[in-house]
Amino acid sequence: MELKQNADSGASYAHLELFQPPTAHRVEFEQALDQVVAKVGALIPKFGLRNPRIGAPGSLQYQFCIPDEWVASFWTGQLWLAHSLTGVSSFKNSARMRRGYFQTVLEHPEWHDHDLGFLFSLSCVADYRLTGNRHARKMALRAADFLAARWRQPMGFVMCWNPMLRDGPEFGARKTGTLNIDSMQAMALLFWAAKETGQQSFTDIAHMHLETSRTHLIRDDFSSYHAFEFDPRTGAPLGGFTHQGLSDESCWSRGQSWAIHGFAQAYLYCGVEIYRDTAAGMADYVASKLGDDGVPLWDYDLPSDKHPYRDSSAGAITAAGLYALAQCFGAGPQAETYTALADKMLLGLVKNCDIAGNPEAEGLLKDGAAFVDLGRADNMLPYGDYYYMEALMRAVGHTEFFW
Repeated sequence: MELKQNADSGASYAHLELFQPPTAHRVEFEQALDQVVAKVGALIPKFGLRNPRIGAPGSLQYQFCIPDEWVASFWTGQLWLAHSLTGVSSFKNSARMRRGYFQTVLEHPEWHDHDLGFLFSLSCVADYRLTGNRHARKMALRAADFLAARWRQPMGFVMCWNPMLRDGPEFGARKTGTLNIDSMQAMALLFWAAKETGQQSFTDIAHMHLETSRTHLIRDDFSSYHAFEFDPRTGAPLGGFTHQGLSDESCWSRGQSWAIHGFAQAYLYCGVEIYRDTAAGMADYVASKLGDDGVPLWDYDLPSDKHPYRDSSAGAITAAGLYALAQCFGAGPQAETYTALADKMLLGLVKNCDIAGNPEAEGLLKDGAAFVDLGRADNMLPYGDYYYMEALMRAVGHTEFFW
């Protein structure tokens, strides 16, 4: 495939003309963002060195991460976002106090998977971009090396999952050859590492992974598979399936959100138009499925006999990705279309799911759906919280993040 790069875009979104979203709800979003920053500050002494994992069932309290958790960086990311807005040292200090956690992750290769992108973009890349800290840069580059090394020929992607003892035998066996849609968010770490080092292989691996994802995870109607299995011996594609969605052929809403955000961010890094256009097609699919309240259900193909659990995390990730997509177009009708859709989804979260103003709540959003088939619905989720904060910032005009 020839990767067509937009010559006007430059190599990074920092070089794009600043785009101010023409949001229709600026006052509401500014007020919500102020409340979110205040909540993050209030939670620092409550959380200490702990990182939130998932809301405890039936409560507004968080359970916390064990040493090997893919969600461990989302609270750190919120701290760095708050620091970028305020310059208040307590946010920076609390984020940096977690560095030992991420150092331990680097020292345990058996824990490594595609989630290295989440873990180190929102911790060490954030630290380096905001403060110039060289040790944080070194840690993030080491994580990028580990991530790139997960490419296993002849498969055209970075290996996502590891077989684990707790897996059933069938699922464990297929993990080695599986590409999952969550991994779209990891490619930003490789693009960042390429920019920092000039090492072309980081960019090449990211493009390979994105193109394999676009070809096999994204259907003709711009819905998506959660995962796609390949023969690890030959690289031959075998078929799409789901792990957390309703069915193999349905469209899991959080998976769709990962891809919209991931493809938009990839375009903002490198200007390859097929990434922007794929994100746009996927956004149009979401628009065709979204209910009036703007908050997606956990699967876009949910039948009437299934409980209509919302997934506020899917809404937050999608909204953040839509604002980034609007930035990809810069101005004109497409930018306005995707900003309006982002506004609808973000306003839905503000009105229906925001709990930042509740003094009892340890999170920002209710109604997250972590894994419905395992009974994990109606949760607070740290990734929902992080992307909600990012979406609010994008809505009021911020364009510099850690991706």
